[in-house]
Amino acid sequence: MNVAGLVIFDLDGTLLDTIEDLAAAANAALKEKGFPVRTRQECRSFVGNGVNKLLERVLPEGAKTERHIAEIRPAFFAYYDKHLADVTRPYPGIEALLERLQQRGIKLAVASNKYQSATERLVKYFFPNISFTAVLGQREGIAVKPDPTIVQEIMWAAGEKAENVLYVGDSDVDMQTAKNAGVRVCAVTWGFRSKEQLESYRPDFITDNPAEISAMI
Repeated sequence: MNVAGLVIFDLDGTLLDTIEDLAAAANAALKEKGFPVRTRQECRSFVGNGVNKLLERVLPEGAKTERHIAEIRPAFFAYYDKHLADVTRPYPGIEALLERLQQRGIKLAVASNKYQSATERLVKYFFPNISFTAVLGQREGIAVKPDPTIVQEIMWAAGEKAENVLYVGDSDVDMQTAKNAGVRVCAVTWGFRSKEQLESYRPDFITDNPAEISAMI
């Protein structure tokens, strides 16, 4: 058993299955500008590094330019802001995990590369009974993950040192973020990356079941 005063969760692919709504928004933006759409599986591999990187990845070869990204950004935001919770749902067992950790007095936080307003809305909508110490997403002027700034902000807000933190995420970005921040990391296999890919980063823990995370602390 390890002592953790703070557990930081990634959002997309870790707490929430958001891929259907993200793919729908990306495809709405692509169609509006006459670009070919992407499959859900393609979008699954494109997410994790923020909106700009997602839009760059969904654009076809030869069109991955700053100009084209800027052209489809407004359509992406317009669609996603209206439809961000159409199909999105918490993964099975997540709500029970958060409630259990909260009852034990463990501080909880969210660190996402999703833009801040959407991050806040989704967390508030799906987890209204959880008191998060911090809910941080992508913000202007703040480096995105795997830069450790967002994790460092959360640790400061929670008053916790790195040795008392567990970071939980589903992607290579999350594994790198935890390493850069000097905190332990739990890789979850129900998200947007394969177990084999996650294992290659040698996380401290890896799990197929949210209930197991409580036992790690």
